[in-house]
Amino acid sequence: MAFTNNQLFNLFVKYLPAIAAIITVFPLPVKAATFLVTERAVLESNDEVNWGSLGKVFNPTSPDFSAFLPNSFLATSQGGLGLNINIAPTNKPQITPPFVFQTLPPPGIRTNFAQGDFVLFGGIDPTGFQPLPPGAPDPRTQGNGGPLSISFAQPVFGAGTQIAVDISNLEVETFISAFDNANNLLGSFSVLSTSSLALDNSAVFLGVRSDTPNISRLVFSSSAPKYALAINQLSIIGVPEPTYTLAILAFGISGTILKLRQRTGQNNS
Repeated sequence: MAFTNNQLFNLFVKYLPAIAAIITVFPLPVKAATFLVTERAVLESNDEVNWGSLGKVFNPTSPDFSAFLPNSFLATSQGGLGLNINIAPTNKPQITPPFVFQTLPPPGIRTNFAQGDFVLFGGIDPTGFQPLPPGAPDPRTQGNGGPLSISFAQPVFGAGTQIAVDISNLEVETFISAFDNANNLLGSFSVLSTSSLALDNSAVFLGVRSDTPNISRLVFSSSAPKYALAINQLSIIGVPEPTYTLAILAFGISGTILKLRQRTGQNNS
């Protein structure tokens, strides 16, 4: 049975959503490459999680224990991507639960993130914790530096954040590991860094990028786990909206139909 051009076009419109769904579910096989990124600008993210969006910010000058976070909690990126954050609990009862704080000059909490950044922090022993005046030495207060894991509701091309360990003037190795949705290790990387109280945005950026959206979980850790781990905003390379794939498909098939019409017109002339 032969179809007219109009019938072909109507069939295309009718089955286009199903075709797009099949392409989304069964992507073409690609051999993925995963690599380290140490600059936020190089990551070229299109989404972000600012920890201030959790709505719980710890104020050191007026402590409110309701601002503490559980060791496992959910968050949502600016683009609507769901995340599950898990901070390994410590076995030391004197260390607080995780919390978010805004790094600011005294009486705020100084770090080597940028002034005003909202920082997700593993927890600290409050007996030695207090805002320090400029020039004061780091008391090297112990905290929770256990691995910090971030799982994505949908696999992404990449993600990263600036990271610091709560101890000044000591070189520490910080690690990032990426896993796919079957918990296969895609890559593990590390960099050396030194934290400070300078509020100068010198905290090292640690990220991973892949040439296919296969990153389902990131794990951050350090070589000094007895000192608390801290990260600022998480930059993400999310998967483009399905409408983008649909538009490409529609453009390609529409072009094919147009060529068929042109050929039919030439044959009938």
